[in-house]
Amino acid sequence: MTDVHHTEQTPVVEVVAAKKIVPVVVLEDAADASDLADALVAGGLGCAEVTFRTAAAAAAIAAMAERPGMLVGAGTVLTAAQVDQAVDAGAQFIVSPGFSATVVARAQTRGVPVFPGVASPSEIMQALDAGLDIVKFFPAEQLGGVPMLKALSAPFRNVRFIPTGGVNTANLASYLAVTSVLAVGGTWMVAPELLAARDWAAVTARTKAALEVL
Repeated sequence: MTDVHHTEQTPVVEVVAAKKIVPVVVLEDAADASDLADALVAGGLGCAEVTFRTAAAAAAIAAMAERPGMLVGAGTVLTAAQVDQAVDAGAQFIVSPGFSATVVARAQTRGVPVFPGVASPSEIMQALDAGLDIVKFFPAEQLGGVPMLKALSAPFRNVRFIPTGGVNTANLASYLAVTSVLAVGGTWMVAPELLAARDWAAVTARTKAALEVL
């Protein structure tokens, strides 16, 4: 097993661990990125994962990364080329829905933390082989939620998880109560209908409500 990559990643990991919640953003229009960043910061959560599910992703990352107090990463990163696009735009961490050795290697070459998605012990072992000890558990609820997460944590005591998929204010506390959970990813405070309506006040309100659970 290769050495775990900690040095350049520690500050980002510490911020994610402190925030406890990473909003997972799907933006259709990069022009809304600055307002969204302001809304999240106003709610007390200066952190976001902007997904490469739309053509606006790179421009949105660039705009949000300019906002003081914001930690911005890229999500749904499927290729090495997308890693480059994300980092060039200002992304400070990379998240992928599954484990790709190519994506992980490119992120490590670019010097940014990468959190690959895992759904099984085999994928966790692949991540360990790549020198990683933080992974995204995805899709969390569909895979069995907290009980499954606890079962996976038992044999992998040094691995920390970021469960994403079906996490909301109702089950947030139960996920964060699992000692192996570094943080959770969620969309409820940046729901598509809120972004489409540009309802930044609602984004701020939901963000504050989520942090109250903590």
